[in-house]
Amino acid sequence: MATRTEIRGHLGELILDHPPVNALDSKAWNELPALIEALGAHPEVRCVLVRAEGKGFCAGVDIKEMQQHPERIVDLNRGNFRTFRAVRGCEVPVVTAVHGFVIGGGIGICGASDVVIAAEDAYFSLPEVDRGAMGGASHLSRMFPLHKVRAAFFTGGRIPAAEAYRLGAAEKLVPAAKLLEEARAFAEVIAAKSRRALVLAKEALNGLEPRDVDHGYRFEQGFTLEMYLHEDSQKARDAFVKDKNTAKY
Repeated sequence: MATRTEIRGHLGELILDHPPVNALDSKAWNELPALIEALGAHPEVRCVLVRAEGKGFCAGVDIKEMQQHPERIVDLNRGNFRTFRAVRGCEVPVVTAVHGFVIGGGIGICGASDVVIAAEDAYFSLPEVDRGAMGGASHLSRMFPLHKVRAAFFTGGRIPAAEAYRLGAAEKLVPAAKLLEEARAFAEVIAAKSRRALVLAKEALNGLEPRDVDHGYRFEQGFTLEMYLHEDSQKARDAFVKDKNTAKY
């Protein structure tokens, strides 16, 4: 599987482990919601930590799958939506630890989570415009100010972890070699508290948000589908797959 889960005391971990760049296909995205919900519902788990193995956190969706099977876009969209909704709706707080690249769907996971711990080498990016897609701004908007989001979205540019920390999108900025240690230590502070108190606090904080991020993302996905039906979308995916340099991220 592209992902796996572990339970360490009161801490539940969801690990992305799909070489080379943790780009997940439609099947994997549709498997994630049940894994997240199961961790959050486990009676011993009081905090969920999402992390990844490999050279980067998540490169989003598998562009090669969409290039070869554009008809799977609806299934992929559904998996993305359900995954991000599961993270935000998880019964207990979700801490996400990121390193290297955080792209596309990786942004969705971070933006839906409660806390982000970032390695110094991490960066956040939504290159959708260059890849014939849309989506992701709803969750990026939970992390960054409006104009920062628009600049990053229109240009496909990168937001370095140091800038994310400066703007409050990341709670901690740590050396890459210490990311897991620091993320677990932070998550375990949360996991030491009453599960009932954490469940109620999570529900209350979600209810206090000024807008519904899930609805916002679903709205975006309408434009994603519209873009995928345009000939420029297929051209962008073909170009991406042919360009060997993109594999370097």
